[in-house]
Amino acid sequence: MTGVLSGFAVIAVVIGVGYVLGRRGTLGPQGGEVLTRLAFHVAGPALLFTTLARADLSVLFSGRLLVTALSTAVVSGIFVTVGVLRHWGVGRTTIGALCSGYVNSGNLGIPIAAYVLGDASLVAPVLLFQVVLVAPAALTVLDLSGTGGKGSVWRRLLTPLRNPIAVGSLCGVVVSAAGRQLPGPVMNPVALIGDMSVPAALLAFGMSLHGNPAPWRGRDREPVLLSVALKSLGQPLVAWVLARGVFGLHGASLLDVVVTAALPGAQNLFTYASRYRVAEALARESVLLSTVVSVPVLVGVAAVLG
Repeated sequence: MTGVLSGFAVIAVVIGVGYVLGRRGTLGPQGGEVLTRLAFHVAGPALLFTTLARADLSVLFSGRLLVTALSTAVVSGIFVTVGVLRHWGVGRTTIGALCSGYVNSGNLGIPIAAYVLGDASLVAPVLLFQVVLVAPAALTVLDLSGTGGKGSVWRRLLTPLRNPIAVGSLCGVVVSAAGRQLPGPVMNPVALIGDMSVPAALLAFGMSLHGNPAPWRGRDREPVLLSVALKSLGQPLVAWVLARGVFGLHGASLLDVVVTAALPGAQNLFTYASRYRVAEALARESVLLSTVVSVPVLVGVAAVLG
């Protein structure tokens, strides 16, 4: 239980600092936007590059990751289906689908995996899966939806290569696949810049909370509640059914996949929404509410399966 509470405590403190900065106007009216741009265009790609450049890509093909991938696909697919039927639009539906299945595997998943599961590396497959496949695919959809039918076929095919998050991830994968380690004078500055990513995203997220209504009172109430229900309850339930009934997992392996699925939505989803200026309220409110709800869910999962 200590890992769950300590992980949330760290995040809550940094978000709280961001809220105070936003309330006091310390960074000016554009402070939150500047932090978001910093995280998306500079620090985020640097963090993903250094993470993936040092990663063992073979973990992408583990059986437990398949459970995570399938549970992500199921809950995201449900949100997309409802979004199409409710005519929420491509941008809002894409962000909502991410909020329904994209877990906070980094700044929250790592400490929880370390203290609850006993091994921080257990979240590495999920982290790789999300940054290599899920995020680039979703951001490509946002890019294409923003340009509509304009541009040549060649320009549209190169859309992922114009996205800094996708470029940082791809470069990291290439370095890892080559089996070579870049020298310290190259990696150290990039790692230092990457260290700004999580705090910048959390501070920007906290600043955005000032002056906004409670998650259950905003105009995006319906998609917010749907995404939170899918993320906090639907995804861990689907993961448990798949892991236990289809893949025959039990014990520590079962606890691993269910705890991972029960992690809340990642704060960088708000960064993506802010960058594309689409469904920002949905991302902010969904991440905030799923983070709150996930506390009792994670404690319950650890108590029952641990």
